[in-house]
Amino acid sequence: MSDNNTIIRFEHVTKRFDNDAPILNDVSFEIERGKFYTLLGPSGCGKTTILRLIAGFMEPSEGSIYFNGKRINQVPANRRQVNTVFQDYALFPHLNVFENVAFGLRIKKLKNDVITNKVREALRFVNLEGYESREITEMSGGQRQRVAIARAIVNEPEILLLDEPLSALDLKLRTEMQYELRELQRRLGITFIFVTHDQEEALAMSDEIFVLNKGNIQQSGTPTDIYDEPINRFVADFIGESNIVVGRMKEDYVVEFAGRTFECVDGGFNKDEQVEIVIRPEDLEMTKPENGKLKARVDTQLFRGVHYEISAYDEAGNEWLVHSTKKATVDEWIGLDFDPEAIHVMRFNETEEEFDRRLEAYAETDEDEEEVVHVR
Repeated sequence: MSDNNTIIRFEHVTKRFDNDAPILNDVSFEIERGKFYTLLGPSGCGKTTILRLIAGFMEPSEGSIYFNGKRINQVPANRRQVNTVFQDYALFPHLNVFENVAFGLRIKKLKNDVITNKVREALRFVNLEGYESREITEMSGGQRQRVAIARAIVNEPEILLLDEPLSALDLKLRTEMQYELRELQRRLGITFIFVTHDQEEALAMSDEIFVLNKGNIQQSGTPTDIYDEPINRFVADFIGESNIVVGRMKEDYVVEFAGRTFECVDGGFNKDEQVEIVIRPEDLEMTKPENGKLKARVDTQLFRGVHYEISAYDEAGNEWLVHSTKKATVDEWIGLDFDPEAIHVMRFNETEEEFDRRLEAYAETDEDEEEVVHVR
């Protein structure tokens, strides 16, 4: 059961068209009020479908959707306290800024003075005071996005849905709008649900992220949790850059890969279980060959502005991507050093529920062992 802080709940929701494979497949999750959520995944993964189901633009084939504890499967879009900012903003080119923002209020037949006050307040929120008479065709891409957001928030929704609204902007403006959207969400205090395929965008803006692939939620959690503790190869590969190699858990906190044995911080696996190892490129320190935990030969090097991106192969044939401020030389041997905390161990085909149970189980085991030591 959800608590009073839950605003949206999906229970075993499936969406399919005709006899095609499901776009969403038995998806369950909860959204809390007042947070910034991101639905992240590649094209066709189901993220926009979730947005459209919340907005009421389509109904689920199976399962239930709840808004503030009430089932809303058949509730039409115009009766939901939800507004959407679309990828193309869907502004009316024949109306000026004021009338675009006022459009929904005029449909509700509010009094003119009420409309004027609400529109001005919404434009103030998005830093467009004084632009009321400006034509939409005279606005920049970032300004148009703000008009679209003002039009959405003027109706005082409990949830604002944003369907890849930054995708048409250039990189500099896109970065600026990320900060503006995050700050706007904090000031408004309402729930934002943001759809993107951009990993850096999701990590920078979100309180929580849902990573989707092929109609299923692969993993959910804070940006730090998902980056530091990816549940499987897809998440590790999709969120940032990763080195992923096959290994074997010799016992809790001891793992073998690349022909050597290392201490790690993971447990709850079977003895000698085959696993996958993730080490992020920025967690690898380039040293002299004799000082590294691994020895690798440099294959390529690219300068990325803030660091060098170095590709090297160890003696077992594994490729390692290294982000370093130090420059390397192609064909030279280097050492790769890393801390036990940099090693993340993943179990093959583990679900998020199984992952959480395993973490809880060995965390409890550690606590019990600490209590025994303390008593002694």
